[in-house]
Amino acid sequence: MKIGAFTFGGGWAMISIIEREVVDKYGWIKREDFLDLLAVAQSMPGLLAVNISVVVGDKLRGLKGSIAAATGTIIPSFVIILLIAMFLTPEMITSSPTLSAIFKGIRPVVVALIVAPVFTTAKSAKIGWKTAWIPAAVALLIWSKIPVISNPILYIILGGLIGYLHLRNLSKRKSNSESQQ
Repeated sequence: MKIGAFTFGGGWAMISIIEREVVDKYGWIKREDFLDLLAVAQSMPGLLAVNISVVVGDKLRGLKGSIAAATGTIIPSFVIILLIAMFLTPEMITSSPTLSAIFKGIRPVVVALIVAPVFTTAKSAKIGWKTAWIPAAVALLIWSKIPVISNPILYIILGGLIGYLHLRNLSKRKSNSESQQ
């Protein structure tokens, strides 16, 4: 959401909240399953928080769970944005020192809410210092705006291909070791 010069992050801020509730607090889904569902949700078009809610709702209760989870994720944000749009204009925010200070104070919180799930997801996915360069390099290449190289679809396809080859290699090793025993 963008109001004047202020931009607020989307789905990543809610991922840590959803993970905490679904995995840690209620134990509805194992952490590894949540990471798999998060990967599916990221590949779907739309808002990440809504997608992960829909996927988790489907896993828990099917279609009714998906509808309930999507509604529960969308309605609070919709109401808050609607109230902001009804009562605050960009001119009002930028011209009022108090409102401007409030929105400037929100910025670090939004950054923290976006960064926190990155670290927890990396930890859960067992990304260590030896492999952290891979997502960092991909992020920098996408950010570079170099034609073709900055296209995220390229990295989705490469990641899928490398993952497929890795799993195929692991299964070959496993079948070879089993046949030797």
